[in-house]
Amino acid sequence: MTIYLGLGANDGDRGRNLERAVEKLAAAGFRLRRVSPVVESPALLPPEAKPEWHKPYLNLAVAGDADWSPQQGLGIAKKIESELGRAPSRPEMKWSPRPVDIDILRWHDLRLGPGKLTVPHADAAKRDFVLTPLLHLQPDLPAEINEGANGKSVFELTREIRPIPLWMAAVNVTPDSFSDGGAWSDARALEAHFDKLIARNVQIIDLGAESTRPGGAALDAHEEWARLKPALAMLAEKLSGRHIAPWLSLDSRNPRTLEKALRYGVNMINDVTGLADPNMQALMRDSECQAVAMHSLDVPADPANTLRETPGRGAVAQILEWAERRMETWAKARLDLNRILLDPGIGFGKTSLQCFEILSHCAQLRRAGLRLAVGHSRKSFMRALAPPGAAPADGDAETLGVSLALCEQGADVIRVHDPFLHMRAYLGWAHIAGRGEPPAPK
Repeated sequence: MTIYLGLGANDGDRGRNLERAVEKLAAAGFRLRRVSPVVESPALLPPEAKPEWHKPYLNLAVAGDADWSPQQGLGIAKKIESELGRAPSRPEMKWSPRPVDIDILRWHDLRLGPGKLTVPHADAAKRDFVLTPLLHLQPDLPAEINEGANGKSVFELTREIRPIPLWMAAVNVTPDSFSDGGAWSDARALEAHFDKLIARNVQIIDLGAESTRPGGAALDAHEEWARLKPALAMLAEKLSGRHIAPWLSLDSRNPRTLEKALRYGVNMINDVTGLADPNMQALMRDSECQAVAMHSLDVPADPANTLRETPGRGAVAQILEWAERRMETWAKARLDLNRILLDPGIGFGKTSLQCFEILSHCAQLRRAGLRLAVGHSRKSFMRALAPPGAAPADGDAETLGVSLALCEQGADVIRVHDPFLHMRAYLGWAHIAGRGEPPAPK
């Protein structure tokens, strides 16, 4: 039995306000189990709203339990809102900015209202800033008792209402990554980068120590851990005690490395071998980690080994077939499929034309029933679009163009080297895209 609360803030120090609200909920007896990533979205405003109200929100969801009745929970939420500076509600101020807003989204399986308290929240099924945090807590959460949900899960609803993407920041503590190799060898530079990622509310930090680029040198577990441990320890210390913080992802295919990293608070596995290793499966099953399972033919990537297409069986169809087979294997291993994301493996065993084909049909890949993660940032197949002589690190313009197309298709996680540029661009895009017609159902 679980209570789901939605929190938002668009006035003052938004991140700090959310952190204090979660702390106050816990102090009032809310037993916190899980906290979603924070997503940023335009304010929901009517046409007659005051221009100064047009401030973007930070939003998240929390899951937990409490010895309260729903009515007591509502009173506690209103008290916390008041303590954090929210003025008493007046009809003419309904859409005004607020330091914090706490909504009861779901209270176990109870149905209440309509009235002063309606549970489940009446508008949750219509709002991407509510659905997206819930999606990353529990994709199969039933939404059938929400008005307009028509018996669908949160995941199914996000096929019709675009989810807000989570930005995954690639941080490679390796000298030979194709784009940022050697960039974080200096501890002070790495610490400053971590501080910026946390301060800017980047949702996922993906830390890796082995380059899987074509021609990259494979690492043994000892050498990989020697590179990772100082960075993990630094980041774990910075995130310690925080409720509102990026998820920490480990980009590794080595179960021995993951086993050690779990002690540092890693809560996501990014496995380029697609969770094929039974030892990796066991670690995921016995932890609370989420996992990105990537389709690949070779690791490190071999440009000479690519998907062989036949009529009616293109790259997208083959990736879906692979996903279905893997899902059967994972189910037999008793893995929770709600915690797994599918990555089509852009650049791993695909020609440049196949990469573009996959990226233009990513919405189809969600038909497997898994959330979708995509990593295309600065990859060599896009160099044909760049000016002559451009270096790999100069590929952010092309990466950004593809990323916004992925937002349109509903990609759940997008892995990039410059998340700050992408988050700014997305917010501008969302202000326009959200005002047009909704996307056609996939």
